[in-house]
Amino acid sequence: MESTQSNVDRLTAQLRRMAADFEIKPEERIVEGEMAKRLNVSRTPLREALNRLVSEGYLTNTGGRGFFCRALTPARIMDLYETRAALECEALRLTIARASNADIAAHSATLQSAAPTADRLALLEMDEAFHLGLTSLCGNAEIMRLLENINGRIRYVRMIGLDASGGVAAQSDAHRQIMQAVHARDVGAALAALRSHIQLRKEDATQAVRDAFSEIYVRAG
Repeated sequence: MESTQSNVDRLTAQLRRMAADFEIKPEERIVEGEMAKRLNVSRTPLREALNRLVSEGYLTNTGGRGFFCRALTPARIMDLYETRAALECEALRLTIARASNADIAAHSATLQSAAPTADRLALLEMDEAFHLGLTSLCGNAEIMRLLENINGRIRYVRMIGLDASGGVAAQSDAHRQIMQAVHARDVGAALAALRSHIQLRKEDATQAVRDAFSEIYVRAG
């Protein structure tokens, strides 16, 4: 029989995915009774899972009005992208200082396994794997934890903005530039290549949010 804790963990993961993919629409109120029926669970573990996702930033709960999916605005997306850049840049500094040549070479080898794809989700997963793998070389578990959280909260917007037709080549080129600088232990060049690859301009964030809303509501219709 599934333990109470493992049931809450499972529910949290399921709801996190739903929120990340905006199956629960931006700022939509979660009616606990309806959600409990939808997921075939009781309200006690559901409430614990929802509270966890509030602490992770996927949901909000203010003023006793209940739980709501997080807002989707250009300002919030910019905040998350800036936080992602700060985390990844600091991790890259630590990686260049700490990682062994063998570990760097092993991560570079993963670039050769990227296969051409027209699927945006596959392209996103390839990019996430590269960045999380590179960040893991810094040896700081807290940076990894924070970056995984940020990635989940911007995942849908990132996927919508991907160019699935030529994205693999563009991503692979950017990843190779970053790794060449890491191999050379050139902090300045590595950071410049990383920032160029992951930065988001305000106008791009506005368009990305507009596109995301379009897809969310077209999908719902």
